[in-house]
Amino acid sequence: MFCNSQWTIYNGCVADSEHWANGSDGSDQPYSTKPFVFRICWHLAMTVGIPFNLDVQTQTNEADSFAISFAPLSLNEVYRLAGDKANGAVVVMSGMVRNNTDGKAVIALEYQAYEPMAAAVFKQIAAEIRQQWADVTHVVIHHRTGKLTVGEISVLVAVGCPHRSEAFAACKYAIDTLKHNAPIWKKEIWQDGSTSWVSIGACEDE
Repeated sequence: MFCNSQWTIYNGCVADSEHWANGSDGSDQPYSTKPFVFRICWHLAMTVGIPFNLDVQTQTNEADSFAISFAPLSLNEVYRLAGDKANGAVVVMSGMVRNNTDGKAVIALEYQAYEPMAAAVFKQIAAEIRQQWADVTHVVIHHRTGKLTVGEISVLVAVGCPHRSEAFAACKYAIDTLKHNAPIWKKEIWQDGSTSWVSIGACEDE
């Protein structure tokens, strides 16, 4: 699962059991019917005391774009959103569904995200990028949810910058940090009909 360090950006705000269990997250769903990812987040908060805050405030640069989408992602759109006349380079990372994991045949992946927290993580990543690479003009992070078949794009990250070395470094930082920190899970659907849930952070080097 996730490393504890991923939650430090939320500065010690821990959800209480009443808030998470009684539907005051904005829905009327009882805990038992909430999405898988929501229940995992609640369990981590209650049993491990991992701090997180749905109201975390991170200043958003108007030039950036963040999305969690059930619809297919567009390479052309992400590239356009990262475009700028000041750019000397736009680096795009496209994550795709492959046909196997460790040699075991995969036919599809199903992604779930706890969207308010994931969006906050995306914004935090962009803020950290600008602290390290001040010349970055645009940061674009779009992630799919739902069931994806082999060959479909699961995540797109793009960084625009005047210089290619900074653009490459910032794009790598963005996807590595996203996979380590964002509350996103995937269900691997195997060719034999079996399934298994894993955190995307469990596949950091893939």
